[in-house]
Amino acid sequence: MAVDRRGWIAGMGALLAAARAPVVTAAGLVKPARLKQGDTVGLIEPAGFTDDAFDLDLVRDTISAMGLTPKAAPHLAGRYGYLAGTDRDRAADVNAMFADPQVKAVFAVRGGWGCARILPLLDFATIRRNPKLLVGFSDITALHLAFAAKAGFTTIHGPNAASSWGRFSWDAFRALAFDGATPTLSTPAGQEDRLSQRAGRIRTFRPGVARGRLLGGNLSVLAALMGTPWLPDFSGAILFIEDISEQPYRIDRMLTQLALGGVLGKLAGVVFGQCTDCGPAGASYGGFTLSQVLQQHLEPLGIPAFQGGQFGHVANQYSLPLGVAAEIDAGAGTIRLLEPAVA
Repeated sequence: MAVDRRGWIAGMGALLAAARAPVVTAAGLVKPARLKQGDTVGLIEPAGFTDDAFDLDLVRDTISAMGLTPKAAPHLAGRYGYLAGTDRDRAADVNAMFADPQVKAVFAVRGGWGCARILPLLDFATIRRNPKLLVGFSDITALHLAFAAKAGFTTIHGPNAASSWGRFSWDAFRALAFDGATPTLSTPAGQEDRLSQRAGRIRTFRPGVARGRLLGGNLSVLAALMGTPWLPDFSGAILFIEDISEQPYRIDRMLTQLALGGVLGKLAGVVFGQCTDCGPAGASYGGFTLSQVLQQHLEPLGIPAFQGGQFGHVANQYSLPLGVAAEIDAGAGTIRLLEPAVA
């Protein structure tokens, strides 16, 4: 039987394209195509700057070590005060990377401050038409939450491109973004030379199991977006939050803001990750510890909640996909993904 070679090649090409096409779930969440070796990924700096050529070389080498091809945004390594370029330039880089058909995912080089400033300048019509993984954390939370509210596709709260990317963080990211795995995430324990482990210990405020879509990121950034159109609906969500260098009274203030704004009352569950350098400054006699502040806010909610998730401003961190359905067990201190983050 004669074979139409051109037709066969065209058909195979269509099949391969379909295999990597985004998928829309029953809940309306769009899942970007998973990454594969050789993919080109964009590098952006939507907040703070990195103007040291050595550091940017390290970033490129890190991306290459993942088997990916880095592509710098036009204004990468820009400088405007403490920002990586003007608001218009930084927003243009985000828009350009999502419009570029060659780019399969977008990595933020670092956090800092400035993502919220560019939200009104983002072309969400173009971004929605080109769903691809956005990867980063800290100030990148502003983009994650805005994308959840305006774009409707999965993004990954994970290491920035300039993070250390040790074996723990790389394995966790690869499982989500390349393999489409649905792991159960628990904080590593048993690694200290002591009979009773202190590091990696879970504090349960309310035991129980809860299901919902994962939403969250950096608490300071989330609180700063309250009252803006860039915040998604948290009804029935599992909130995950982390922070750095915030004293307990500031965490108290931000959680109070979330409570007064109606966010905490909508949740199905809460996971508080790592809060690096969040102890009280100076003499703390008569003050509250971080755990006491968390207990005051989370226990009365009557929903499963725990502290100690392995994410935040730490060397080893899990990647968490925003928008994906997950289940937490607050007694065990685990987060289980119920569906893949990618197509």
